[in-house]
Amino acid sequence: MKRPLLHLIAAARPNFMKVAPLWHALVADGGFAPRLVHTGQHYDANMSDAFFSDLRLPEAHHHLGVGSGSHAEQTGRVMMGYEKICLAERPDWTIVVGDVNSTAAVSLVCAKLLIPVAHLEAGLRSGDRTMPEEVNRLVTDALADLLWTPSPDGDENLRREGVADSRIERVGNIMLDSFELLRERIVADATHAALGLAGQRYAVVTLHRPSNVDDPATLQGIVEQLRVAAQNMALVFPVHPRTRKQLREFGLHEVLERTPGIRLIEPLGYVQFMSVVTHAALAITDSGGLQEETTYLNIPCLTVRPNTERPVTVTEGTNRLVPPAALLENIRKAVAGDWPCGRRPDLWDGRTAGRCVDSLRRRLARH
Repeated sequence: MKRPLLHLIAAARPNFMKVAPLWHALVADGGFAPRLVHTGQHYDANMSDAFFSDLRLPEAHHHLGVGSGSHAEQTGRVMMGYEKICLAERPDWTIVVGDVNSTAAVSLVCAKLLIPVAHLEAGLRSGDRTMPEEVNRLVTDALADLLWTPSPDGDENLRREGVADSRIERVGNIMLDSFELLRERIVADATHAALGLAGQRYAVVTLHRPSNVDDPATLQGIVEQLRVAAQNMALVFPVHPRTRKQLREFGLHEVLERTPGIRLIEPLGYVQFMSVVTHAALAITDSGGLQEETTYLNIPCLTVRPNTERPVTVTEGTNRLVPPAALLENIRKAVAGDWPCGRRPDLWDGRTAGRCVDSLRRRLARH
């Protein structure tokens, strides 16, 4: 019997971490023919190729090589490239993950070619349509046939938008599957020691959102507060390419480099990054994934944003939303232990990929 052909779409750093556990679960199951499609939306080797290696993913079966560009350019290139692949090798199902431009673009292609789509990490909403990711989530969830949600708020968001229950399945948080997949390597890794942080209390910093790094006044305010915080605690800052560009443009890169206690480093591979995170006293971020990982690890997380599409990390976890102007105040609270302890949300257990495979098997059995 012919095995169903599945396309797994990877585009940017968080995608790789979500695709990998599902890839391994599908291969182990043996009942599917999975194929990796790498759109190339992130082309920096440290932000892309390293994650394929760390997560033991094979070389992509298809690589679109989209690269950088405006939102319209990236979306259009992905649509044109992926349509050609589908016409030459029509999948039985396509699986998209997260909320990047490639996710929405591939969903549009599949909707018009009548190819069923499963969206892994569906139903997340920040309520902020000024964020491109929010638009991508709305488009993808409107088009996808199967919506795999990580938490109850995802189910509720989709139902409020009129999505039928038959399309919604809560499977849990795939990001934690990746952590458990590589836990032994993460524990054994000594990147934090190589950075001179062994035995120190330190914070991890990751910033890249336009709202934080594109406005000179906002970025300068964040930088100044980080410099003050570094007087009492080491900060390690893997700098996103976009952020490095803005820091240099605004004359802030050299300021940070000269600040004792702040280490600016290149983006890290997943194992190395999570090694640094697991030994950290707190995290300062504006990304999505780190909010989840710190909740899983019970590490205080300061999310420098006015909203989050992952509210369960606030209501149940260790994450709190922090205005840029109040960053230093909240760093001091976290350092002093004035921070809530959280708990792991339901189904955040490292077994989400298996539930996805079971879900696909049930769907295919109906046709």
